Amino acid sequence: MSGDRGSRDRKPSMLLTANRRFAFSASRRLARDGSTSAENERRWGAGSEREWGSGENYQAFLVYAGEPDPRTGMLVNLAEVKRLIKPVLDERYDHRFLNRDTPPFDRVVPTAENVASDLLAAAARASEGIVAPLVACHLREAPGIGATAWADGRVEREAWLEFSAARRTCSPHLSDADNEALFGRAASPAGHGHGYRLRVTLAGAVDADDGTIVPHGEVAAGLADLHALLDHRHLNLEVVELAGEPVTTECLARFVFRRLARRLPVVRVRLYEMPHLFAEFDGATAALGLEHAFSAAHRLQARGLSDEENRRVFGKCSNPNGHGHRYTVQATVAGTLDERTGTVFALDRLAGALGAVLAAWDRRHLDLEVEAFRDHPSTGENIVRALWPLLARRLDDRLVRLRVFETENNRFTLRERR
Repeated sequence: MSGDRGSRDRKPSMLLTANRRFAFSASRRLARDGSTSAENERRWGAGSEREWGSGENYQAFLVYAGEPDPRTGMLVNLAEVKRLIKPVLDERYDHRFLNRDTPPFDRVVPTAENVASDLLAAAARASEGIVAPLVACHLREAPGIGATAWADGRVEREAWLEFSAARRTCSPHLSDADNEALFGRAASPAGHGHGYRLRVTLAGAVDADDGTIVPHGEVAAGLADLHALLDHRHLNLEVVELAGEPVTTECLARFVFRRLARRLPVVRVRLYEMPHLFAEFDGATAALGLEHAFSAAHRLQARGLSDEENRRVFGKCSNPNGHGHRYTVQATVAGTLDERTGTVFALDRLAGALGAVLAAWDRRHLDLEVEAFRDHPSTGENIVRALWPLLARRLDDRLVRLRVFETENNRFTLRERR
């Protein structure tokens, strides 16, 4: 994310990605022979693991980037991705004990960082026949642990934290009347509460011996201190460090980033106030994200192809009578945090823009009733590209990332290049 989007001298460079989810189950042992339980716990959180380790239900998200084929509207055929990648998972990872069945984990610790990197390399080899390059593998090892390996060699680690807190959404720099006008009922002096979910992204070199960016114990200690500070507290009244600051989701995300960055290599945080609303901070720029769903029918077909060719390209998605999805759209705006209000963008404007744009598509057949798809296949790639200008002009060109979740397996993202 870059700076203020209030004015532009040039059209931003855009990046389009298509994401395919895979699931596999595996066991792995992180503990090391000769180390004490305390040392294994400090390194990997595996102090109680025995000879045969423990298991996880992994999820892997493979991300391809590029431009869609103008004829088919697809950046990559995700059904073809599934055909190529599933054998890799079946043969190397799924229902395997990684330490004994999947080299190099007979000598390399199968941490989330290392498994994500290994899977990225294996998937890239299997994807050599695909035009769109594979740019990342995001791996969810467990509900609170994940890692992302990038094609350029970068590796990131994710950790999650949950806490509950009360607050009054307000800024000490505004009058009560101004706070009420800006934040509505959330500015009530009586306060309200949320069950927050925090995602912390760490980056750096992966230790060749331990296979981690940061040992488990250091991450756990940093998150535990934050939890003790915020959990079951009234943020305005009980957290001294927030005194004099606006108590908004954006400011909370910035506060969390700065506090954790004192001891951990944090590159960004995302704080969910509700499942559909979050704020991000990356050390310089704040962002606000919101999700909204719409339901629509469609049929994937390229006008210049025969019915037989459409079936070959799109498979069952080319059913002549159509099919449908409940799409989820996630829009993120970013810029410089307003120190007076504590906001990066007015939430009611973001919600209003997203709701108004999607209302025109909701309960419609995209190909038959939405002008954007009269001459273009209603692929996820084309949906996200058609939505972008409709939203951007309502959001003062502050839109920096737009995601369309077609199913739990398929996601399409358009974003400004950093």
